[in-house]
Amino acid sequence: MNILVCIKQVPDDSVEVHLNAEGKPDLKNITPVVNAFDTYALEMAARLKESSEGEITVVCMGDASAKNSLKNCLAVGADYAFLINDAAFEDSDTRGITHVLKNAAKKIEADTDKKFDLIFCGKEATDAALGQVGPMLAEELGVGVITNLIDIQLDTDKVTAKQETEEGYRTVESKIPCVVTVSKPEYDPRYPTIKNKMAARKKPIGNITMSDMTNIKAEKVGKENTLVNAIKLYEPPKKEAGVKIQEETDEDSALKAVAMMAEAKVF
Repeated sequence: MNILVCIKQVPDDSVEVHLNAEGKPDLKNITPVVNAFDTYALEMAARLKESSEGEITVVCMGDASAKNSLKNCLAVGADYAFLINDAAFEDSDTRGITHVLKNAAKKIEADTDKKFDLIFCGKEATDAALGQVGPMLAEELGVGVITNLIDIQLDTDKVTAKQETEEGYRTVESKIPCVVTVSKPEYDPRYPTIKNKMAARKKPIGNITMSDMTNIKAEKVGKENTLVNAIKLYEPPKKEAGVKIQEETDEDSALKAVAMMAEAKVF
């Protein structure tokens, strides 16, 4: 079982983000981390590898700072890591990102002479929350896709997945190779041991640039070639302080609450 896990480095989502004077997210004091849903994807891939044997490769588009995130992935189950780093790819939209990821996957396959059976992605990134990379990557590759997984099982030439929906869960099958996107499973990502951290520091991280990918189309990548652009960013409105109702009796409190809602024309 040869698995590729696509990760993204994002600002720590436990820290509140504000816009700067230019109307852009002020990230200078926020530590970059591996996208939370990508950590779930890597953990699920690691468990699948342990049950069926195989190898895991992680790949990330980003600048040199993303190497630290890739090292963290190597410490919790990944065997190989590659950074896709080229100024030509900066500010690409989802179409450009998936085009680059497809060609990076093809290059790694050609260099290692091993085909990827499964490609894991988080269901969405916590910074943009678009949730489009997985399905669009499957389209680029011409393979099946299962979204919002919380569990997966391998059965010879197919996978059986437990998919989370708004109504509950359903079981979905797909032939391999395929792309899967991972929601939050019933377990948490593992923590790296000191031994694994030390070993990860010694592992090389491959570097992939535009010139390394022979089939890349320059007209699909970069800011000037985006089909979708963010026009403006807004901070969410601040929540107003609530009103505490505490009359002498519960009945009086309920009556006052109803009266206040009626005055506000809630109903």
